[in-house]
Amino acid sequence: MARKPRSKSATSKKSAPSKAPPTAKPRPVERFVHGERLVDDYAWLRAANWREVMRDPSVLESEIRDYLDAENCYSEKFFKKTAKLKKKLIIEMRGRIKEDDSTVPVRDGSYAYFVSYREGGQHPLMYRVPAAGGAQQMLLDGDALAKGNAYFQLGEARHSPDHRLLTWSADDAGSELNTIHVRDLASGKDLADLVPDSTGAVLWTADSGGFFYVRLDAEHRPSRVFFHRVGTPAESDPLIYEELDKGFFVSVDRLQAGTYGEIGCGDHETSEVRLIDLAHPAAPPRLLQPRKKGVRYSIEHHPSLDGKPALIIQTNADGAEDFKVVVAPLETPGREHWRDFIAHRPGTLLLDIVVFRDWLVRLERAEGLPRIIVRRLSDHDEHVIAFDEEAYALGVSAGFEFVTDTLRFNYSSMTTPTEVWDYDMRTRSRTLRKRQEVPSGHDPSNYVTRRLQAPAHDDESIPISLLYRRGLKIDGNAPCLLYGYGAYGMSMPASFSTNRLSLVDRGFIVAIAHIRGGTEKGWRWYREGKLGKKQNTFSDFIAAAEYLIGERLTSADRIVAQGGSAGGLLMGAVANQRPELFKGIIAEVPFVDALSTILDDTLPLTPPEWPEWGNPIESVDAFHWIRAYSPYDNVRAQDYPAMLVLAGLTDPRVTYWEPAKWTAKLRAMKTDKNPLLLRTNMDAGHGGAAGRFDRLDEVALVYAFALETLGLA
Repeated sequence: MARKPRSKSATSKKSAPSKAPPTAKPRPVERFVHGERLVDDYAWLRAANWREVMRDPSVLESEIRDYLDAENCYSEKFFKKTAKLKKKLIIEMRGRIKEDDSTVPVRDGSYAYFVSYREGGQHPLMYRVPAAGGAQQMLLDGDALAKGNAYFQLGEARHSPDHRLLTWSADDAGSELNTIHVRDLASGKDLADLVPDSTGAVLWTADSGGFFYVRLDAEHRPSRVFFHRVGTPAESDPLIYEELDKGFFVSVDRLQAGTYGEIGCGDHETSEVRLIDLAHPAAPPRLLQPRKKGVRYSIEHHPSLDGKPALIIQTNADGAEDFKVVVAPLETPGREHWRDFIAHRPGTLLLDIVVFRDWLVRLERAEGLPRIIVRRLSDHDEHVIAFDEEAYALGVSAGFEFVTDTLRFNYSSMTTPTEVWDYDMRTRSRTLRKRQEVPSGHDPSNYVTRRLQAPAHDDESIPISLLYRRGLKIDGNAPCLLYGYGAYGMSMPASFSTNRLSLVDRGFIVAIAHIRGGTEKGWRWYREGKLGKKQNTFSDFIAAAEYLIGERLTSADRIVAQGGSAGGLLMGAVANQRPELFKGIIAEVPFVDALSTILDDTLPLTPPEWPEWGNPIESVDAFHWIRAYSPYDNVRAQDYPAMLVLAGLTDPRVTYWEPAKWTAKLRAMKTDKNPLLLRTNMDAGHGGAAGRFDRLDEVALVYAFALETLGLA
């Protein structure tokens, strides 16, 4: 539930565009925290009934709606001059999409499941086909389900172990409140079962008679696990587990071997797991290892490791900051029985493990790049799956089956479209199952991807991934889109994007700054960009911009910076600290009212966020850390770059009033005449538009702003 980067943004009520910038009347609200006086001129933009707004946007207070609509109309006037460019960008980006695309089928026993799209369709279609061959069967039609909805996001779909039933979930407001439906796959019709206010994920029992799921509470926290027996009303579902610590979120998932599932609890630094026997769902979940602050662990089950049932555990226990793998007997899984299986190696971050009957696969990152290591469990022999490019993205897929020698992985780089491979772990041979098609054409040799190292303000170096068109003149005049995030230990992959080509083909350098707060250089890289060291995140991004300028890749009047969610906080901080470095700023669903939000423990994400940012309610130090960089609290009378701010009305992660308040304060205080635009999607939340082509409209809006800001429209 972290404030994750989003890719898009914004639509609004139609009305006449406004010529003058909107103004929000200041209404000062004063309070004292730790003896310090805080004044918020625009607190009134937070609706008192915001919880109801998440479910029904129409109940937003009229005065607040009027202000958001006025901002949307003002931005509409700005974008009128880029209408032709935006249309051209949409045509280009859509031309790179294979409209009737399909995923590679994933086998589960007698069937293989896959997702497809129809030509012109906005939403996914789910199919299955008999593994032995035969006609495919449509299970879900996302386009039909979405019909008539201003917003529709198809969530998770999980077939039952006997392949007779399918749970599917959907969010119809953008607020991430999913309703679970149960479909009879023989008839193709939904049963009467309806489970509201869930995360959408389910964990089926072995007999396919019911499932565990997580329900969100009144504070929008996934905190309670229930069990639903198919054919019974959801109101009678028994509560299986409730998390009372408001800082912990709850999830359910199936373990790869299929015998057990898990209830996972945790925040950003601590975790705890309970085991569910899927053949005996009435048995109480079994706590494996009680939580201890700062210790994280995740589990997989092996029915016969060295002849005995065991758990294979990924953990940072015992100072293994970059994680290690331990094993423990299934019957005695406590930490006192953990035995090292794969040792901790500082600087090599263990990202994930996949356990099969005969194999253990781990995805790890060393020197900023991911790699796959395959270990044979019988003799512990290991080998690495190698790749050649200078910067790339890599992912592994566990699939549904436990007894298999086939590993599926996907590979891409900033120049290479996504490839899906099946890898035979026994013979070490690869089979290409799919290469992303670009219907309008794409020649990777026309582009260059590079990995640079920028010196930081201390002795560190900051990785930067670059993409540009081959033959670009490196003389300081190239326009640059510089992207950053830097939070929650999330790394930004150097992956392929067809949309980026619309900028790169116009002479842009697209750069990703892998700044502290992510884990590109191990867990230490994350630790040094959080809590009291959060300023490193902002300083690293500034240093990356300065390095690109110093290397004559671009110049200060040619850089547009972009970041979303926690990366939007980054945008707000660097705009306050070094506005002269950037010609433009694109802040998508930006977490910019950080101090007020982290001081408010009634908001959905605040208690789980304290390990990331600090708890300013209890800690004077944390209060001063956050106050020193919180974008809203540090707006001052100075020139700012041109700015595009994107928001979602039903966003539960970064509530709409954060970007609205920030924009209002910027408009009142900034001393320049550069454009400042706030676009609020009145029908969506954190992820923006749900339809795949509707998203292109939002990407085109962002790109049109960047091009217009640099005089290239």
